[in-house]
Order: sequence, then structure tokens, then C-alpha cells
Amino acid sequence: MDWILHFFAFALGSIVGSFLNVVIHRYPREESIVFPGSHCPYCGSPIKPWDNIPILSYLLLLGRCRVCRGNISARYPLVELATGLFFLAVFLRTGPTIGFIAVSALVAMTIALIYIDLEIQILPDVIDLPGVAIGLVIGALHMGTLYPGLLLTSTLKEAVTGALVGAGSLMAIRVLYRVVRHVEGMGLGDVKMMAMIGAVVGWQPLFPVLLIASLTGSIAGLILAMRSSQGLMVAIPFGVFLGIAFLVVLFFGPTLWEWYLILLLR
Repeated sequence: MDWILHFFAFALGSIVGSFLNVVIHRYPREESIVFPGSHCPYCGSPIKPWDNIPILSYLLLLGRCRVCRGNISARYPLVELATGLFFLAVFLRTGPTIGFIAVSALVAMTIALIYIDLEIQILPDVIDLPGVAIGLVIGALHMGTLYPGLLLTSTLKEAVTGALVGAGSLMAIRVLYRVVRHVEGMGLGDVKMMAMIGAVVGWQPLFPVLLIASLTGSIAGLILAMRSSQGLMVAIPFGVFLGIAFLVVLFFGPTLWEWYLILLLR
């Protein structure tokens, strides 16, 4: 029975990933995520149900539209595969409980935020604010004590404090940057996303989240700066790196903390 449940978790994640692809593609273009149905972005042909099976359809069609043979972005199967694997990873830590629903929803939201910010450098309120609410529910239900394999808040107070510290820390950085450089260096979307992260993991892991995001963002920024005519003034979608750091800490935070204690006590 275990493998059936594991397969179900992966399949559910890949289906959610297929929906995320719709959100990622249509939100930046201000299109409805409901109507019209799935269609080829090149010729507009409706995609048949048998050509809309997550991952498999892309492989069977060799990454091309059945009608016009236009190339289908590799992002589609990658998002479906990543979401399926993340859902499976969550299930292995929570089992068939309410925690699976809550954490999987947050993972899906984070994936959507990463890709949308990467494309248009906007973190939609319609995604990150519900994420804050889910974080508060996680704290209220004491999920941090129920699922030790995930780094989650254990009390509502901890979740509220995490949200406030997360938002406050990035807001302070945003204001300081504006005072020193006289330009906007960070959007309010990053502040709200950090509030979501803080509500989920609490205030203590926020420094590692910022550290990982800053390091990965700096490396990517230097690469982009060397390839761009704007140099060091090139804009970096910081939400992408916040999302990556959040997922790392969410899944590997307990292990990283154990390693840190072992090194500290040596």
C-alpha cells in the first residue's frame, strides 16, 4: 500500500504542477487562469486531454504541439516533475494528514512565486498573503511538533512573531537601501513573501534563509552583471532566491541544525 500512496502523492503533485504552469504563463500576461482552456501558445489549438497528461504528454509529443509542431517550453515538464517530487517529499514526512495539504500548498505557492518573479519581477499578493494565513494555521495546529522532518512553527505566537520579524527585517533593508542609494532596491512583494516564510518556519531560521538567498542571489547577480550592459545595476529578482532558500530550510533545516550543533560541540 505504501507505494500506491507514494505514487498518488507524486501524481497529485504533477497535476498541481500542470496547473501551476497555467498560472505562471497567464498571470504575467493578465489572462484568466480558467478561460479559455489549455491551448497552444503558437497556433491557439485546444490541447486534448490525452495531450495534457503531466510529464508523459511532453515526452510522447517530443516537446512539440501536435497541430503546428511548435516547440513547447521545457519549463512545463520540469515544473510538473519538480512539484510531483516535492509533494512526494512532503508526504514522506507527514503521511496522509492535514499537514500534507498545508505544506504541499505552500510548496506549490513558492514554485509559482519563483517563476513569476523570474519572468516579471512581481510577487503577487494573491499568492503570498494566503501563504501567510497558511503559516498561521500551521502554528495554531502545532505542526512543528507533529512533523519533525520539516522545519515548521509550533505555536500561533511563533508564527505571528515569524511573520512580523520576516516582514520587518526586509522592510528595514528596503528603507535603508532607499535612504543610502535614493532608489528602490526591493519591492513590497519581497517583504510580504518574507512574512509568509517567517509565518511558516518562525523567526529563528530567517537569518539562514536570508543568508542562503543573499549568497545565491549575489552569485547570480555577478553572472548577470558580467553579461549585461547595465553592469552592477542590473535588476535581480530576489524573490527567486528567497523561494529557493525557503525550500532548502523547510526540508533540510532540521538536518542543517543538527550538523551545526555537532560542529559547535566539537
